[in-house]
Amino acid sequence: MNKKNIVVIEGDGIGPDIVAESIKVLRKIEEISDVKFEFSYYEAGGVAIDKYGHPLPEKTLEACKKADAVILGAVGGPKWDNLAGDQRPEKALLGLRGGLGLYANLRPAILHRQLKDACPLKDEIIGDSLDIMIVRELTSGIYFGERGRNKADKSAYDTMYYNEEEIERILKVGFEISLSRNKKVCVVDKANILESSRLWREVTQRVAKNYPEVECNFLYVDNAAMQLIRNPKQFDVIITENMFGDILSDEASMLTGSIGMLPSASLGGKNALYEPIHGSAPDIAGQNKANPIATILSIAMMLRHSFGMENEAQKVEKAVDAALTAGYRTGDIFSKGMKLVGTKEMGDIIANYIK
Repeated sequence: MNKKNIVVIEGDGIGPDIVAESIKVLRKIEEISDVKFEFSYYEAGGVAIDKYGHPLPEKTLEACKKADAVILGAVGGPKWDNLAGDQRPEKALLGLRGGLGLYANLRPAILHRQLKDACPLKDEIIGDSLDIMIVRELTSGIYFGERGRNKADKSAYDTMYYNEEEIERILKVGFEISLSRNKKVCVVDKANILESSRLWREVTQRVAKNYPEVECNFLYVDNAAMQLIRNPKQFDVIITENMFGDILSDEASMLTGSIGMLPSASLGGKNALYEPIHGSAPDIAGQNKANPIATILSIAMMLRHSFGMENEAQKVEKAVDAALTAGYRTGDIFSKGMKLVGTKEMGDIIANYIK
């Protein structure tokens, strides 16, 4: 039997709630395939701060490096908001991405037809569906640049930094993805102001020559944010730097009905990390209220990208679709006439649809 070693980092808030449902799905996949998943649990984020005094213990990072893939729930919460920047739970995310060399973050924003009414846009704008892939650079930019404070003049600074290699490798990921979609790429930057964005454009123009069949255009980030609301169907693959991708993907999530619907995959190293893009929502932690679908769809991405199990990945996605078609909804996507269920129930329902 083919064994896959997976590190599980439940994290904070609703992290343990949603991760538990993803494990149910993987156990069901074991029943219909010749793969055995072996899980090892480690801490990161706020729970690691409380237990070890650091958001990313060295043993967690080392275990992730040896694993075939990593599942992450969510990190952070108000409890740790007043800590110094290098001690906040979110530092665990940056440490995992940098430590594992995960430079490419794939964030598909898909509006399921069953959730059309949950989208805040008018029917004439959204149509029957929406499918955008946001490809976000993950290990450079302002989140990793030099930063600090100057006590003398009471100032602070964060540096936006990119080199050509970092830009080129993420562009190649985005262009390759576009070949299996609609062959249309939009690179989002702020080249009218930022020198780093002007470098992005130069590298893009060079890389694009290797993909003559792909239509490539540019948008300033402020215009892109507006266009995502005004005419989202114009987009297919969006490629952008770290901070812009962070913001735009959260905006795009609301077009899908709920941020609880968006999965993500962080790729680039020998293994990869899979997590929903939403936060830890500590106000509903442990109450059986969280939407586990983003995490379950992240598992589908893991099956596809880390394990080459395309058939099984599609089975998970079809199971999610079947659950929505049958009218099952968690509170964040609930509407009149649907069947309200909790986190655990939704996980059970989706797992049962996997055949």
